[in-house]
Amino acid sequence: MNNNNNDNHEYSKVEKKDTENTIKNYNANFTYTAEEKKLVQKINFTTVPFICIIAFLQFLDKYTLNFSAVMGLFQDTGITGDQFAWLGSIYYMGYLVFQFPNQYLLQKCPLSKYLGTAIILWGITVGCTALATNFVQLAALRFLLGFFESVTYPALFLLIGVIYRRTEQVMFFGMISISNALGGAFAGLIGVGFLKLDGVHGLSPWKWCMVVFGCVTVGVGIFSFLFLPDRANSRWYRLTVEEQKIVQERIRDNSVIQHKVIKKEQIIESVKEIRFYCYFLLSFLINLTNACLVTFSTLIINSMGFSNMASVLLGVPTNIIPLIIIIICIYFSRYRSKQNSYIGAILSFIIFIALLLLTVLPLGPSMLSGIFLVGVAPVYLIFLTMISNNIRGYTKRVFYNGGILVAYCMGNFIGPLLMRQNEAPRYYSGMITYMVAIFISILLFLYLRYTYIRDNRYHQQLKTEKGLPSSIIDNDQMEDITDKEDLSFVYRL
Repeated sequence: MNNNNNDNHEYSKVEKKDTENTIKNYNANFTYTAEEKKLVQKINFTTVPFICIIAFLQFLDKYTLNFSAVMGLFQDTGITGDQFAWLGSIYYMGYLVFQFPNQYLLQKCPLSKYLGTAIILWGITVGCTALATNFVQLAALRFLLGFFESVTYPALFLLIGVIYRRTEQVMFFGMISISNALGGAFAGLIGVGFLKLDGVHGLSPWKWCMVVFGCVTVGVGIFSFLFLPDRANSRWYRLTVEEQKIVQERIRDNSVIQHKVIKKEQIIESVKEIRFYCYFLLSFLINLTNACLVTFSTLIINSMGFSNMASVLLGVPTNIIPLIIIIICIYFSRYRSKQNSYIGAILSFIIFIALLLLTVLPLGPSMLSGIFLVGVAPVYLIFLTMISNNIRGYTKRVFYNGGILVAYCMGNFIGPLLMRQNEAPRYYSGMITYMVAIFISILLFLYLRYTYIRDNRYHQQLKTEKGLPSSIIDNDQMEDITDKEDLSFVYRL
């Protein structure tokens, strides 16, 4: 670039700054300039619609099976109740199987092309589900749906980590959670609309549902393939020369340098870190409780004495209430406490109380308080933000994301199996297991906080005694090193 000399001069000045100022810069304690605010608005306008629509469709397409059960699915395919339950778990088998090749392809392929292709394929899979006539065909299609949808979250997590500053990322992880919650909230309402298509052109409502959602998803996939910005300096942002300089500063802050070379040493470093296993276990334990909300909430509500229609409609607040909690979490995480580990522990405690209410309250409407509070989206949002804020190194971040998604699949697969039909409607074994899992999650959040404080103190000690090295010198020499290798890196608590 023509501005290399100027950039070198700027970075030389940065190197001469006091180490404490360097730490503050890495910790993103900065003030937005008018130019950066304008740039962020441009980035948001171009990127956020993709994030929200893709996350909304991903959850909605997965959720179509739930309301298809009352739209003639059983009659048209001859499946049993047990087979229907397995269709939910088979989805996560496909999700899990593709995680390992997914991590390789995420680093080798352009995000827009890779994610766009996956969306197109899962849209085709959803549409083809309307052609299924038996359990085997449905199971195969559900497996493929999980297989292709497994690309979504890792790609979106990586995209947010690449484009946004660390302090900004909680907002966009929150948008994914909000979009998922809206997908769940509107799924039932949309499903009611499809009931009016019963018999049109000889198709049952659930088939119309699959065909329409499949076509919409394919359209979004094509658009994402062509126009999704997948780099901090994407051509779709139409950056000016000054904006390109700001982008480089933002890349230094979020500490993610995109590389297509897979660095084995970063993977080895990850598997040696106890924090990797803490995050893996957290992902597994948090998602065990998904069964209570996603799979069994309607049955639990129905057992309280509500009608079938009322049970479906009362499922809407179970997704709306987490929206409110997500917004509160984003506010405190970014603008107030900035203590994500504490927020994660507090949210986990709320889930623990919700599960306790479902276990001890008399069977009846009072149990709704537990159902409405048990949503796991907010705590998972904080969990993802902690990973994105504190993992540096492109291969390392891809590996971490892959690991937690493997645990996500395991939790979602095993969770429903803990809800034994012979214990309905209280499901004591499942509820007690979930409470133990959430209690361990609280301890893990607090332990992670301890490790980050410990490592920050170590870096501060090096600053005092020896001075911290600068890990970034020049825009053209930005190093893809890990948070462990960069002794100036400051972990966000």
